[in-house]
Amino acid sequence: MQITTNKIDSANAKINAAITRNTIDANVEKIANQLSKEVKIAGFRKGKVPVSAVKKQYGDRLVQDAEAQLLRDVLNAGLSEMEIIADTLIGEPNITKFDKTENGIDVEVTIAMRPAIELGDYAAMVFDVEKPSIAEEAVIARIEELANAQAPLVNVDEDRPLVSGDSALLDFEGFVDGEAFEGGKAENFSLRLGSGQFIPGFEDQVIGMSKGEEKTIDVTFPENYGGAKLAGKPAQFKVKINAIQAKEAVVIDEALAQKMLPGYEDASVEMLKEKVKEQLESEAMSAVYNDELKPALMETFVSAFTIDLPAFIVEQEMDMALNKKAGTMSEEEIAELRENADKVQELRETFREDASRAVKATFIVDALAKAENIVVNEQELMQTIYYEAMQMGQDPAAVYKNYQESGYLPAIQMAMIEDRVLSKLLNDKIK
Repeated sequence: MQITTNKIDSANAKINAAITRNTIDANVEKIANQLSKEVKIAGFRKGKVPVSAVKKQYGDRLVQDAEAQLLRDVLNAGLSEMEIIADTLIGEPNITKFDKTENGIDVEVTIAMRPAIELGDYAAMVFDVEKPSIAEEAVIARIEELANAQAPLVNVDEDRPLVSGDSALLDFEGFVDGEAFEGGKAENFSLRLGSGQFIPGFEDQVIGMSKGEEKTIDVTFPENYGGAKLAGKPAQFKVKINAIQAKEAVVIDEALAQKMLPGYEDASVEMLKEKVKEQLESEAMSAVYNDELKPALMETFVSAFTIDLPAFIVEQEMDMALNKKAGTMSEEEIAELRENADKVQELRETFREDASRAVKATFIVDALAKAENIVVNEQELMQTIYYEAMQMGQDPAAVYKNYQESGYLPAIQMAMIEDRVLSKLLNDKIK
């Protein structure tokens, strides 16, 4: 058996072998001899089965087992010759050639490896981070917003028209083609103006009305309205304003601080401002991290490092991008591609640069995570998916199972690792 190897780069290699017919036959003989001592065949005692009977019983399977064993031998010999450790392999070796002839088998095995990455002084590439400055006005505005959300509604005694943000206690009755319709009537209904709770145009026409005022409002039900009898129909609503209500005025004092900081016995206005400022800083920092700093830092690393990429992983990434693109195409466009293989290849090739960048970024993050001792275990991954599913009102177990069956868990795990790695590096540079 002749073996030649070609270590293309740190991420790709090929092994070529010519397996002779004599080698295959000898391996078949070896396996048959071993089986003759182990198998049971009717008419023979165990351990006394003739090799000829074994060959007759397991003919094709013996050949398949012999060839499989020789392929493993080819792989092991090739890896040994190139001094490649099996643990560095990515995925299963790909048999790109398996040509059978009368003289034997010509084999080519393509191998992908985790590429070597020299990170160097990667921390020096991370730019300095400044904490966002939060103005006093923003702190006060947030406190008022939080307090206002919990403030009770009170009647407005002054004689003034309704404005956006007010709540109107009103009676209304709706008519379509001059006839009242089911569900179109209510008394003392509380409607917060600006909430978008009613049909488009309704609240706009209530704004400006005063207590005791009556008015007929003309609106049109949306085309996609739930009730088929009303969808797209023009309607009139007779409206009467019974009262105007507004949120009770917010007073930022010690009582409010104690109400908003129930876990602190010494809660004060200054402590409340400090806590709210910290929250605003965290929100602002999170926005800057996610929208600006993390993408910029990742781009810095991708541009700075030169690494070899496993070819088959780039090809897989291109295939996924092509499939995603196909999902957005019309039937006519899909039909056109089916009739022209060259066009499919041209379209697929347009994804190579982005695919290469994505694969490169993944290996860089993996190397940085190892350098920074950052891991995301299965329990953390599950907890994150469960939490996000519950936030969206979905069944956590079902969502997790769906991700698992679809093969998305590794990608989600890598995204979490990337987020932690970049956050850690940026946090170390906060002034």
